Amino acid sequence: IGSGLCSISQNGTELIGFRLIQAVGAGFLFSNSAAIVTDAFPPEERGSALGINQISIVVGSVLGLVLGGVLTTLVGWSSIFWVNIPIGTFATVWAHFRLKEIRTSTKGRKKIDLIGNLTFAGGLVMALLSITLYAIVGISQVLTLEMLGLSGLFFILFYFEEKRTIDPMFDLSLFRNRIFSVGNETIFLNALSRGSFTLVMVFYLQGPLMHLSPLQAGIFLIPLSVSLSVFGPISGTLSDRYGQRRFVVAGLALSTVGFLIMTTISGVLNFYSLILPLVLIGSGMGIFASPNRASIMSSSPPERRGLASGISTTLVNVGNTLSIGIAFILMGTSIPRNALDSIFAGTSSGILTGSLTDFVRSVHIVFIASAVMLVLSIILYLKFAGKSRWEHAVVS
Repeated sequence: IGSGLCSISQNGTELIGFRLIQAVGAGFLFSNSAAIVTDAFPPEERGSALGINQISIVVGSVLGLVLGGVLTTLVGWSSIFWVNIPIGTFATVWAHFRLKEIRTSTKGRKKIDLIGNLTFAGGLVMALLSITLYAIVGISQVLTLEMLGLSGLFFILFYFEEKRTIDPMFDLSLFRNRIFSVGNETIFLNALSRGSFTLVMVFYLQGPLMHLSPLQAGIFLIPLSVSLSVFGPISGTLSDRYGQRRFVVAGLALSTVGFLIMTTISGVLNFYSLILPLVLIGSGMGIFASPNRASIMSSSPPERRGLASGISTTLVNVGNTLSIGIAFILMGTSIPRNALDSIFAGTSSGILTGSLTDFVRSVHIVFIASAVMLVLSIILYLKFAGKSRWEHAVVS
């Protein structure tokens, strides 16, 4: 429904509104998929199963980059939403007849935590608006701080609401489990480091330096998705046998090296010069994701796995979204605002050479920040995730 409405949008406001509808469906899907896979497989096979689940997501992303570029170039932007309609229809019918509930709650029907949802959404929206408007529109620092203060107030109200309510949106008691807590903190920092990567690279590839088409830009980014899809299930299978800890650290470390190499790019790039850093970043994400998600889900009580999956998915999405806002701020402090506006609007053909140098420098700063966040996640993990606990992150 959301994709169909997006395809007939007449202006930007309608498109954003219909994308919200699309996002609601995506939230239901991604929040429950990990819980379904976790319930369907025994602990010793969960890493492999979640890795295979990851393949379906990444392969879709790879095909989306390429086919989306083809459709946009040949047919127009609305066609990228048309293709979702038959796929979504088939998946809906299939899921209705094939998926079955394997347990029924003995505590009755859960209530929706309306106040918790509203306060969390309010805090997140105000935080993102303050960051984005400050970076792009140039609102005053006073107004930015006021909006951030209001965001903080929303999150404080959210915290106390979650402590009070019987059926919280975020069950904070789950974070008393060290493995669950560290796994989610690490997955948040990982999302914060990589969430803006594709967007920044699209600006670089399709912007004033290279002027690539959407199809060409998608092809340049294929090594990232392919390496992620290859190493994800391999890491999941090996982590089932040897434990998650070493693979989580290795994945974060590889991505860190990839981001550091990306800080050396400049000027017009060729496809082959990007293969090494993109493969390192993608393989690092794949090696990290499966064992980390498996440890989070296995450390959750069976009756709370749906909620646990929702918490992890929310943290990933929040990290990805905040990452884009942080990237905008970092780029906005390094490049003149009029030049940055032209790049974001796709009208950057007349930008001066000095502004192009500033643009490249701003991209480097974003990638340095990403590497720093990954290093912090490694330190956090090594400090708080004891080896003996992590190797046996399973609730019997």
